[in-house]
Amino acid sequence: MAFTPERVTGETPERRAAARLDGLAWNASGVVGGSAALLTAVGPLLDGLRGVRWLVRRRVPSGVPGAHQSRRRGTAVEFTEYRPYRQGDDPKGLDWKLLARTDRAYLRLTDDHAVSPTTILLDASASMAFPAPTLDKWRAALALALGLSAVAHAAGDPVALAVAAPTTAVRLPPRTRRGVVADVAASLSGVVPGASPSLVDALPDPRPGGGGRLVVISDFLGVPTDAGDASLLARAAVAVAAGTEVVAVHVVAREELDPSGPAIVATDPEDPSIRRPLLPAVRATYVAAFAAWRDAVRADWQRAGASYVMVVTDESVERAVRRIARGA
Repeated sequence: MAFTPERVTGETPERRAAARLDGLAWNASGVVGGSAALLTAVGPLLDGLRGVRWLVRRRVPSGVPGAHQSRRRGTAVEFTEYRPYRQGDDPKGLDWKLLARTDRAYLRLTDDHAVSPTTILLDASASMAFPAPTLDKWRAALALALGLSAVAHAAGDPVALAVAAPTTAVRLPPRTRRGVVADVAASLSGVVPGASPSLVDALPDPRPGGGGRLVVISDFLGVPTDAGDASLLARAAVAVAAGTEVVAVHVVAREELDPSGPAIVATDPEDPSIRRPLLPAVRATYVAAFAAWRDAVRADWQRAGASYVMVVTDESVERAVRRIARGA
């Protein structure tokens, strides 16, 4: 059972300063004003991410020309190495200038580049709607999803979206067309976090032939420790083995790391009727237990072969996206 701290007192200046996507209003149907309001709110973020490169760490299967190094050796501009000419090789690959100088036939090898489809898997469970006055975690998750989508799309990569939503999973197939970031915003603008939807059920089917990139954005609270959790990690491990790059982005609220204040209540996000007082005498125990749980989550994902990045809600989303793109 997962608990998140909830302040009994009113909104504080620190919470207001840490809020993401300031100015957005919410109702039972999502963002008031829809995708246009959401895109307007993250406009400065998208501007700040222009020019950011997000390259996969593995060579990708050959395909549509893109920004990532392909497994195939071809005729791209970027030179890699020479190889002696063998019978049956295409003479178009010969370095004729080298042949004229040395009287030796060598092929000029280069690395082809191809696209790498990127899928964003977003957790919209009840624990993401924390803290209640500002929805910092959900706002940060939305901004991360849009920022990463924009960076991937700028490299020419197809971008797909899957949201584990309270009612039904939201899916957007891989697209490279202009306006795909607006499509992602439109899909996200109507999502309101709640209940405990399954990330496993929202996980898209593996890409034929492997490759691609899967980004899981979640707080990982309330994820079962039984077969459901194992299935998510097992699916991630299978995807990694097939050549997919998996990135686990752990969104954590500052209030969860440091639940300071005179009156704190720990509430189960999936069952608000379960509430426990968090007194100053046990706060240190909570902080230590939460740190140990985060370490366990990181270790689980790393054992599955995924990259793990923790993002705290008071961190600049632009900086967080840059860290993810660097693999930090």
